[in-house]
Amino acid sequence: MNVLPKKSLGQHFLVDENILGVIGRLAELEAGDVVLEVGPGLGVLTRYLAAHVAHVHAVEIDRSLESRLSELGDNVTVHFGDAVQLDLAALAPDATKLVANLPYNVATPLLVESLDGLPSVERWCVMVQREVADRLFAAPSTKAYGSVSVLLQLVCERTGFHPVARTVFRPPPNVDSALVAFRRTGLPDDYRRIKTVVAAAFAHRRKTLPNSLALAGVASRDAAAKALTAIGLGESARAESLTPAQFVELTRALA
Repeated sequence: MNVLPKKSLGQHFLVDENILGVIGRLAELEAGDVVLEVGPGLGVLTRYLAAHVAHVHAVEIDRSLESRLSELGDNVTVHFGDAVQLDLAALAPDATKLVANLPYNVATPLLVESLDGLPSVERWCVMVQREVADRLFAAPSTKAYGSVSVLLQLVCERTGFHPVARTVFRPPPNVDSALVAFRRTGLPDDYRRIKTVVAAAFAHRRKTLPNSLALAGVASRDAAAKALTAIGLGESARAESLTPAQFVELTRALA
């Protein structure tokens, strides 16, 4: 059956099996792994994962792919629904790794939510737009540095990176892609509060932090200025100039 990718769902099906070995290496797949895959599409990656790990939980939003995903093996469970809306921790409570060709339109929010929302996941290996890949571990004071950079770097360290040709997808996207692998290093106790402060800080990245935090309702301008002074920074500081560790300090100073 010929399946047409849906542009509205950001679908670019993985069709070139030559990339699978690279994914397996970067994901450091082991026989005992339980893998969560988001956006299995035609099941090319799913079949590969099923042959190398103990179990695969595949989450797919597109019901028209049900027949294509119905015979992937006894160790594959397919869940239909929107991965951003579903309780993934309840669907796959034993998942140890997240390995996926992520739909472009949900990649960033899904990755951010997985950091604390999927506490059992220790490793990630994801295919994303090159622009997104560059953001994940960008350095402070660079154009690519943003809230997702801060949040990922507070929880993970990058273990691998591999550019991906457009020809491995159907249809070929109009942008470059990359595989990014990273592993969990820890989760700050006040991560939820840190996430709120980081999101507010970058919501108005051209403004100073006191103004940005005040506009978001996270803290008054005066309180934010005092918190910045307390951690050795001036009130003219902007979000892009703070390291991930300084965002932790700022959050605690605000509290």
